[in-house]
Amino acid sequence: MLITGGSGFLGSALTDLARTQGWNVVATYHSRRPPTQGVHWEALDLRDGAATTALIERYAPDIVIHTAYRQEGPDMAAITVDGARAVAQGAYAVRARLIHLSSDVVFDGERIGRYSEADTPQPVTAYGAAKAAAERLVAAAHPAALIVRTSLIYGGPERPGRHEQFVLDVIDGRAEAIFFTDELRCPIEVGDLAAALLELATLNRSGILHVAGPDIVSRYEFACMVARAFGRDPARVRGGPSPAALRRPRNCALDSRIAQSVLTTRIRGVREVLG
Repeated sequence: MLITGGSGFLGSALTDLARTQGWNVVATYHSRRPPTQGVHWEALDLRDGAATTALIERYAPDIVIHTAYRQEGPDMAAITVDGARAVAQGAYAVRARLIHLSSDVVFDGERIGRYSEADTPQPVTAYGAAKAAAERLVAAAHPAALIVRTSLIYGGPERPGRHEQFVLDVIDGRAEAIFFTDELRCPIEVGDLAAALLELATLNRSGILHVAGPDIVSRYEFACMVARAFGRDPARVRGGPSPAALRRPRNCALDSRIAQSVLTTRIRGVREVLG
């Protein structure tokens, strides 16, 4: 198994769990080699398409899980879009199964209810547009790829991620923010997502699949739950509607019923994990 972005939050959870399941893991990092033992670490710059495909062709893995991305900055398109295409081309060349991670922000967030796999992406942010473009390029380069759209990834009290850390920074006075009451997501715990992806690696599925948590919560609700889980006073969390001039998807709730029907992995709701 080859995991791109193995040094990231999801990537590190994937590499740890894959090793315990007996996979022979190759994982990539961009600048800092993780200390994790039992993994074949490879430095990779996704902006170099030739190097990306060459690395995959050299190892010829059975499975490629592509988690690496850039959310903002001048290199976002080169990494998130072109890098994804190079990974797909390399995986296709060696006939590897490919799981590509995408996002709920490919939707405009203006509908009522949950988005299904059949709904057409209509991104309203630069990052959403990049992820939507990556989906199209991956599907074209590797028609048998599985494109997994997920939501806000968090770690829980035992391994807090950047979303939880930001909430704590705001509560503790290291940052300032208002958490939106009208931005809805389906948060998923990183270990649950890693387990689901490894199960999907063994299943014969292609196309698009939504894998997110069952609970729909606002950013404000999520921040309050984080505060309680980490022993902070939720009264210190400020909430309010997102400004009308701020162009961002509001309702990004995903319908994950198809994933729930094919997976034995149980995806817990955020209220259960942080409750």
